[in-house]
Amino acid sequence: MDKSVSGEQNKAPAITLGFWIIKILATTLGEVGGNAVTLGLGLGYLVGTAIFGGVLIVAVAAQIRAKRFHPFLYWAAITATTLAGTTLADFVDRSLGVGYLGGSLLLFTMVIATLGLWRRTFGSVSVDTVTTPEVEAFYWATIMFSQTLGTALGDWMADDTGLGYNGGALVIAVALGIVAALYLFAKTSRTALFWAAFILTRPLGATLANSLDKPVANGGLAISDFSIAAALAVIIAISIFIIPQRAGERSSAGATSR
Repeated sequence: MDKSVSGEQNKAPAITLGFWIIKILATTLGEVGGNAVTLGLGLGYLVGTAIFGGVLIVAVAAQIRAKRFHPFLYWAAITATTLAGTTLADFVDRSLGVGYLGGSLLLFTMVIATLGLWRRTFGSVSVDTVTTPEVEAFYWATIMFSQTLGTALGDWMADDTGLGYNGGALVIAVALGIVAALYLFAKTSRTALFWAAFILTRPLGATLANSLDKPVANGGLAISDFSIAAALAVIIAISIFIIPQRAGERSSAGATSR
């Protein structure tokens, strides 16, 4: 029996082009916003993680308690995961000395483990089954780990591989193009492709952010993190207003997971 089926509305939004546009904007905001607090204000990664971790708990709790899909509440929770993910990844990779590659591998394992437990418990990891608090808890845990993974992965590609910020963004964009091609032309699992794209859009946003706020000598434009964050917050708010927002379809487990 499908444990996730109920009379409640799907709490995840429909996956459209507009969804991906806002998601990339939110991930970029998370990168510069995290840097603004930890580096710009000099609070450090641990304090930054504590601050954004508190914001994340409040936002996700409000999202789970809501009875239906609220666009601003949903995207506030997504942005909170990108902010907390940025500072947490930096704390693990840099302060704890795990390194970008080590952090990426650790977080990738956590994403896969969370998805595996979610599937074992409810029979599907499709976003079309996010209709109960229990399923939504797995949904947000997966998002949080994937956002943190994206930060570590983006830093690894930009710094350790020698690609730089723009080169890293190009490689990730190509990978996303492959995912899109598989979606359009192959019979690959739509659920697997969604989570692959969700993870990849995080380092894309991070590398784009780094190309804006890093020093010119390091390949960036040296724009203030605070200025970028403020501009992105306004753009995201406008995007939520002008891009149609609706809840995704509700389905039984496995119905859309092929």
